[in-house]
Amino acid sequence: MSNFQSLIRISLRFFTGLLGLGLLSYLVFRTGPGVVWKQVQVVGWGFSLIIILGGLSQLIRTCAWRQTITYDLKGLRWSRSIGVQLASDACGQLGFAGKMVGEGIRVSLLSPVVPADRGISSCAIDGGLHLLTAAVVAVLGISITLLHFPLSGQWRVYALLLAAVLIALVVLAAVAVASRWQLMGNAARAIGRLPQLHNWVIGKEPTIDSAEHNLLTFSRKAPAAFRASLIFSLLWHVLAVLEVYVILRFMGAGIAFVGAFALEGLTKVINLVGALNPGNVGTYEGGNMLIAKMFGLTATAGLTLALCRRANTIFWAGVGATCMVVMKRAERGKTESR
Repeated sequence: MSNFQSLIRISLRFFTGLLGLGLLSYLVFRTGPGVVWKQVQVVGWGFSLIIILGGLSQLIRTCAWRQTITYDLKGLRWSRSIGVQLASDACGQLGFAGKMVGEGIRVSLLSPVVPADRGISSCAIDGGLHLLTAAVVAVLGISITLLHFPLSGQWRVYALLLAAVLIALVVLAAVAVASRWQLMGNAARAIGRLPQLHNWVIGKEPTIDSAEHNLLTFSRKAPAAFRASLIFSLLWHVLAVLEVYVILRFMGAGIAFVGAFALEGLTKVINLVGALNPGNVGTYEGGNMLIAKMFGLTATAGLTLALCRRANTIFWAGVGATCMVVMKRAERGKTESR
């Protein structure tokens, strides 16, 4: 029965991925491949700058994550830390399931230096802070859009509702940390009451409880590391805004930095909506086209922006996959030599 359910899940993800590829192909051919290629050529050497920004983003993400490891890091070299981050992020590009696999690979690659329980906790803390700061950026982006850009009545209502939901989630997260509410643990136990999921959840409850406990107590046990990780996470989002600004500027779009911030804030919402779509393929590009039109840009500019950012992501995902293969081979070689 479990094999049948796994087959169904894999089939659904594969089918969703095919739909995403179909949507992306439709958007490109509807816009015109020649038109899109001309826009990409306009970016020109600016793509090298985008790649550099992508590398800086990975370095900042590594700094944020290292702050959450409550263990002696003397044995964890920076080169290995960056390689682990790149490998984990490469898997995370495949959607929610890929993100889970990526965090497992992160813990596995850390295990020679950092105990597994500390590695799992660091992943939970880093992921929680990253989601929190992303929600803050999304709220600010929506607020800027409402204040500075003309929206139709219907879009304005949707934006207000979304901002209210995100603000409520941020407040709930802050209250949960302050009051030490075990929201994830209680949610897992509630899901575990379902007969179909009971056996699957029951074995993971101790890990979930431990990770959530460390997440809730991190700000009190290591306040300096908590503040540093929070600052690095916010800086990562600033670099994402800068990436949007640079691409649009090279394309000749007259958009200010505050406009790029608002656009990136709305892109966070697209990423959330497309989380169940492997790689967010198609939904990401279509969402960027809609957002670009909201900001007075052409749909072609939105599609080109999304494709440039995806190319940057694919480049660093390739680097991450290479790092993972190299580190796995090195570990295998050490095991065989013993």
